[in-house]
Amino acid sequence: MTLTPHQMCFGLSSDLDRESFKCFIQLMGNPQLTSTLSSRLSSEDILDIVQYLTGVLKNHLSEDEYHELFLLEQSPNSPQTNTEIT
Repeated sequence: MTLTPHQMCFGLSSDLDRESFKCFIQLMGNPQLTSTLSSRLSSEDILDIVQYLTGVLKNHLSEDEYHELFLLEQSPNSPQTNTEIT
């Protein structure tokens, strides 16, 4: 199930919470929203949000998932492809 922003709802069921959360997080990635919001937050607000979200990532993702899903890079634990020509 894919929700639209108007269908987001929290607190009714775990499945709906998860789908609503996915929609919410995707909306937070809107460049215009992030630019507007970041210009209005205090440094303390920014640090609080980053610390909270970093804790969530650390608690719920493995190190490999963190690198691959969040940083969009190869995990340092993945076998490296040798691209050197010898």
